[in-house]
Amino acid sequence: MNAPEPSNPPSADAPSANTPAVAAPAPPSPVSDLTRHSLTEDALALFSATLLIALGVAIYSRDHLLSGGMAGLAFLLHYATGYSFGKVFFVLNLPFYVLAWRKMDQAFVLKTMAAVALLSVMTEITPQLVSFDTLHPAYAAVLGGLLMGVGFLMLFRHRASLGGIGILAFYLQESRGWKAGHIQMAVDCVIVLLALWTAPLSNVALSIGGAVMLNLILTMNHRKDRYIAS
Repeated sequence: MNAPEPSNPPSADAPSANTPAVAAPAPPSPVSDLTRHSLTEDALALFSATLLIALGVAIYSRDHLLSGGMAGLAFLLHYATGYSFGKVFFVLNLPFYVLAWRKMDQAFVLKTMAAVALLSVMTEITPQLVSFDTLHPAYAAVLGGLLMGVGFLMLFRHRASLGGIGILAFYLQESRGWKAGHIQMAVDCVIVLLALWTAPLSNVALSIGGAVMLNLILTMNHRKDRYIAS
């Protein structure tokens, strides 16, 4: 009778029957490395966004329409108090820049400051480069709102804003999950309604339509559950 062959000892690397299987670690996600915007992309986006917004502002100015946001509020206080627009605008923005510096990353603050500087220059030179012989006020409200909405969307996608309400809207979306478009729309509508003191009702109505158009662009397109680039 042949003796039974001795069995090979179990390998130290082979799991035993009593050892639970360990799942292989998942490969690292390439999302953060592949989708982060480069410095060149950020610079081009800030230039393109402020160019679109400046054109929207020029269209609104031609037909004496009203913008929302911090600029609209600064104009209202300027008309009501007599203080210069620049001083009012600067003081109103101070709390929001403090919020951005304390609660948000410095890159956001620096890009926002760059966007504000670019827009300040472009709003000065755009009327010298573009003019409209015929532009219906209703069409101006829609077109201007679309242009500014796309511009704000580009800024938000590249983690920037134009200060003021834009900073608050971006912060609340990042921290609370509230949609930036809803926040901006609510504030803009309140500001435009307050403008009834200084503008005709027809201009205010068209301005509200433009504000709705602007913020619909943000509400539909600036969502954390759809877009991951930063």
